[in-house]
Order: sequence, then structure tokens, then C-alpha cells
Amino acid sequence: MAGNANALPGPLGVQTAPLVVDEGTLARTRSPLPTVLGTEAPSAAQVVTIDADTKMLAATAYGEGSSENVFEEMAAIANVLVRQQKARGYASVSAFIRADKTFAFAAHDGNERYAKLMAAKPADIEKDAGMGAALKGACNALAASPIDYSNGAYFWDGADVKSNYANHAKVLGGVHITDQAHNIYGIEDKEVPGENWLLDANGKKTRLRGKWKYKYESTAGWGGTIFWKYDAAFVKASGNKEHK
Repeated sequence: MAGNANALPGPLGVQTAPLVVDEGTLARTRSPLPTVLGTEAPSAAQVVTIDADTKMLAATAYGEGSSENVFEEMAAIANVLVRQQKARGYASVSAFIRADKTFAFAAHDGNERYAKLMAAKPADIEKDAGMGAALKGACNALAASPIDYSNGAYFWDGADVKSNYANHAKVLGGVHITDQAHNIYGIEDKEVPGENWLLDANGKKTRLRGKWKYKYESTAGWGGTIFWKYDAAFVKASGNKEHK
């Protein structure tokens, strides 16, 4: 995940619009999604304090997001973090981020963007387009009925999924791009077939539980981030939890 102010997010929608890639620009996306009612970055006059959960979530999404400050990207990262927090049974998203130092590196590795938002006053966040968008995304993710910009994702990846394609952990498990609008890095599908058998008391195979072609399938692509969930066939055959 992002390790500095300009880095793209690291490993770890509602449907996305077609991706527009401009020469000289990594990726630009246009969202067909409606405005998130009630989650607009508040004005300086309205904001006095931001609770710890919201601020840490916003800072993590801002730190993990690309330097282009794409709202949907940061909002989707926030969606994933809240989904993972709930799936793993943490009382709050800030407790999850603090405890699991391997999931959202930006909160633990000295990321400058994370530190910038954590140190900022509410009025300063509101004045900054990128931080304001991250706050808006965090508010949406923590809302009672959030818009899910990640489209059910539990994981995400940045530029390393292409630069380290041959050795990337998800690629080694098998990846499938379900919609080319998600494929911001132009990577290829990688089938890594697997199967799981039920065993008797002596360890002998008795019945095939199921097979899969790949472990991960894409759910969205925003800014510099591809979002993923486990393939349903893999979850069913392996008995693996969706969030681990």
C-alpha cells in the first residue's frame, strides 16, 4: 500500500463508468454514480470537530489513495476498510486500523498524506480538495446506508500488481478481471486452478468439495486502485472466509 505522499495504493462499486486514460496521466475516471447525499465535505463554519473514527478512516483512505485524489477511489478504500472491520469483529474502524498493521500500511509506515490529514484541523481539511474528498468518502462509508464504491470488495491493489505481476501474491493465487473498466493497469487474467476434497479419518479423499480457476475477481477500478473479492467458486470449494 502507499508508502509516501506520491505512491499509489498497495495491496490489499455500484458499477464503474468506462475508464478514460489520457496520455501522460495514469488514469482518470468519471463516476456515473449519484451524489452521496449527506456526505459532502462540510464547510468550515459547520465543522468544529471530527470524531476519531471518521478522521482515521479519512486519513487512511487519503494515504492509500493515489495522488490524483479521485473521490471514488478513496471512498471505495473506506468502504473496504469498514467492511473488513465489521467482518473481523472490531468495535470500530479505528481499532481495526490500529490493530492490523498489515492491511492498511499508510496508517503505520510514515505515509505523508496520512500524517497530513491526521494533523489537519477540520477547517483545513475542508479547504483542501483531496482531504475534503477523503473525508466525504469516510463519512459515506460510516453512514447507515452507504453507497458502495468498491462493489463488495474486501481487498485492493495499486501499481505493484503490474510492476510485480509475476510474483504478486494475488496473481499467484489467480486473478480475473470481470470488467475491463476495472483494468486500469492492463494486466492479464491468470488462471491458477485448484480443488478441495473431503477426507476420511485416514486422510483419504472421499468426495470432491469443489474446484476453482482463480481466487480473486475484480469489482471496481478507480484512480490508481483495483478492487477485489474472492471468487465465489473458491470460497465455496475451499471454505475460505470472504475477508481473509
